[in-house]
Amino acid sequence: MQVREYMFKNRRDAALRLKEQLPLEQLRREDWHLVAVSSGGLEIIHHLNERLKLEKDFLFSSGIYAPKNSDCELARVSEYEEIVINEKLVEAFEITHDYIYGEASRKYEEKILSYVYKYRKGEHFHNMNAKTVLLVDEGAESGLKIMGAIKTVLAMNPKAIYVAVPVIPTDILEGLEPLADEIFVVSALEDYVETGSYYESFEMVSDEEIEAYLGA
Repeated sequence: MQVREYMFKNRRDAALRLKEQLPLEQLRREDWHLVAVSSGGLEIIHHLNERLKLEKDFLFSSGIYAPKNSDCELARVSEYEEIVINEKLVEAFEITHDYIYGEASRKYEEKILSYVYKYRKGEHFHNMNAKTVLLVDEGAESGLKIMGAIKTVLAMNPKAIYVAVPVIPTDILEGLEPLADEIFVVSALEDYVETGSYYESFEMVSDEEIEAYLGA
């Protein structure tokens, strides 16, 4: 029986390999602000930041899915109510923009605000004006989380925006490149499947771990 080879053992392994791609001295010198765009990205940041000791945060967002397909993400709304839409999917499913904006409002009220109160005691994401920001995720299937985060942070007039992700589809990478100052990756793949398939261990990050990572 052939033993399957995974790209990463776990998120710690992914973080250590991603760290090799980062300009660490520049991170320290310019005091980059590390921002997770998912709970898995927050764990990646935790391991990246063990010696760097940089400021970190979690930019919350929520996916908006097709009415009859809960696995098909059409759009995403961030905690600053910035919305990014996969227009090709919206057209293919004949979804109206009224549905997208209605769902965005509902997800913001029901999910995102609950995250803000639960994990930040009601404090919103810090303003990134004039800061150098590194957005981090554990992988990127549709790219909507990262694109939503870029749109949100760009509206704050940062000094620079960088992206770091262990594994990413090549087409998503090409789409993101014009939006960020630089993107750091371990591997870009043409035939991308679910992010979890590249990790030997890909357990859900618990509420307790999220609180610990944000408070560490």
